[in-house]
Amino acid sequence: MMKIFRTLLASPYFTSMVTVVLLLLTFGLGSVAYTGFFSLQVVLNLLIDNAFLLVIAIGMTFVILSGGIDLSVGSVLALTTMISAYLLQYWHWPPLLVIACVLLIGGGFGAFMGALIHFFKLQAFIVTLAGMFLARGLCYLISINSITIDQSLYVTLSQARIGVFGAFVSPSVLIAMTMLALAIYLAHYTRFGRAVYAIGGNEQSALLMGLAVGRTKVLVYAFSGFCAALAGVLFSFYMLSGYGLHAQGTELDAIAAVVIGGTLLTGGYGYVAGTLSGVLILGLIQTLIAFDGTLSSWWTKIVIGALLFVFCMAQRLMSLGATHSVAQPPSPLPAR
Repeated sequence: MMKIFRTLLASPYFTSMVTVVLLLLTFGLGSVAYTGFFSLQVVLNLLIDNAFLLVIAIGMTFVILSGGIDLSVGSVLALTTMISAYLLQYWHWPPLLVIACVLLIGGGFGAFMGALIHFFKLQAFIVTLAGMFLARGLCYLISINSITIDQSLYVTLSQARIGVFGAFVSPSVLIAMTMLALAIYLAHYTRFGRAVYAIGGNEQSALLMGLAVGRTKVLVYAFSGFCAALAGVLFSFYMLSGYGLHAQGTELDAIAAVVIGGTLLTGGYGYVAGTLSGVLILGLIQTLIAFDGTLSSWWTKIVIGALLFVFCMAQRLMSLGATHSVAQPPSPLPAR
């Protein structure tokens, strides 16, 4: 029995399987406890309400896989909504040009932080923390008040509904799922993805193997910034406004979703697809509390905190199981 347990712990699919089982179990309990919970629309609403979080968490997954962290993503999202709203409402730019502009700004902002981290050998925590304050401060240079977006394309995309087997999703869900498919391909089927895993596993070994560590790290943070900006565009569709206080604490939700989805915070191990299940679990907790109607919304944070403790312990046990399986003593030589 212990051998089977150690084998499970050492399996690369262990935390991902636990996350999926927890998701199904939680949804099953909610379906039994609350009338109307067991429906396709409830599941799709999780994606509608958390499409922007999924996109941010995709970028965060690559950063954590590479052994880094990005605390600026929530602020970049807010800055994206402010720039979009200002350009649309005051300068009357075409919406597609605005979207292209903010995506370039987000990618460039991330690449700048990645360059600082690599070339100046700075800690990712400090650099991205500075980026968080910078992006949030720039929001208030644009305006200290919320800017309403009434541009026709944004309003149309905000109100659009796409039918799915009698239910519906928003265009933001399709964009988020397309990004997820692209990220899975990048992580598991390209040289870039293999380099990300190698750097997260051991950066010095990656250098000795001749991998382009500097370029990969800059691209990882550029991709994270791009995802944060794209999430800001989706959030603009969702809220139809730009505001400097949007998405406060979203970077922590993204990190929580990535960890719950099975990616190790130390880097080099995890699956991008697991991030989807992590985001769904966070959304499902909020939905259960909303269906209950008697609990404070702060219970969401309490449950997420408890889940993080559990998954951190599971990751620790998993690493110990892997170490034990690798470090087995050699069998003695047969006696002559």
